[in-house]
Amino acid sequence: MAREATSPVSPSRAATARGGGQAASGHARPGHWRGRRARGWLYVLPALAVYLGFAIWPAITTLRLSLLTWDGILPPVWAGLDNYVKIFRDSALYEAILHSLVLIVFFSVIPIAAGLLMTALLMGKVRRGMTFFRIVFFLPQVLPLVAVGITWRWLYSESGVVNQFLDAVGLGSITRAWLGDYGLALVALGLIGTWVMSGLCMMLFLAGAQKIDPSLYEAATLDGAGAYRQFLHVTLPGVRKEITVAGVITTIAALASFDLVFVTTNGGPAGQTNVPGLLVYRLAFNEGDIGGASALAVVLTVIVIAVVAAVRYFTRDDAS
Repeated sequence: MAREATSPVSPSRAATARGGGQAASGHARPGHWRGRRARGWLYVLPALAVYLGFAIWPAITTLRLSLLTWDGILPPVWAGLDNYVKIFRDSALYEAILHSLVLIVFFSVIPIAAGLLMTALLMGKVRRGMTFFRIVFFLPQVLPLVAVGITWRWLYSESGVVNQFLDAVGLGSITRAWLGDYGLALVALGLIGTWVMSGLCMMLFLAGAQKIDPSLYEAATLDGAGAYRQFLHVTLPGVRKEITVAGVITTIAALASFDLVFVTTNGGPAGQTNVPGLLVYRLAFNEGDIGGASALAVVLTVIVIAVVAAVRYFTRDDAS
């Protein structure tokens, strides 16, 4: 009786049923993914609109203006590559680029080294009060650079705290107006950048070091590695990506610096702290050369991209 109740299904009917199920699922799946993709674009569109409106479109406009002769008032006149030729013939550009390369040492190289040192100290035996140290070292990042520049201009003045400290320790003979000294103004400016960027580098490295597996430190300890070797062979490779990020951010800050230089030295003394960003400002607002300022801005963008690409190349992870 049970054998008669269960009727066999023919192979052709089974194949048809399987084919219909696959077709149904095949028709449903693309529509499902299209719906998810459309919803994804809805989430992305606001940020994309902001990026296109405030990054891509201004960049395209700057490139277009660099090919024109325009004072910002009268109708523009086509200039072609004349603005670029004028920029590259001006020795002030090369001096400003050289100054920016020097600032990379103070804005990037020294802060990264200081950030690694502070990370090694805070990741060692120091545990209590780590939040306090993080806040203190990161504080320069939350301060406006204009306020930082005004404060350090006062600290570096002839009657400022720096000279008062030198007098107190018996080094009054070397006191001076540091930001007005022809040979030391750029170094004094760079040290401000070191103070600002070191906390950022430390926070990035601490975040990367906390992701390292503790068993690696335990294994290194069992192998007899001390604190120095643990940092060199465990911590340093573990924060390699953070070092790359810090290098990119600080290098861009050095090459595109403007507000800090404008507030502290305004390019002086005698152009010893001129940077490309300051030259762009002067061309546009002091000399009314919008085309030349745009051309210099394009050149500065290319320089930044080239230097950042070099930083990423030399700090890349060969294992990835």
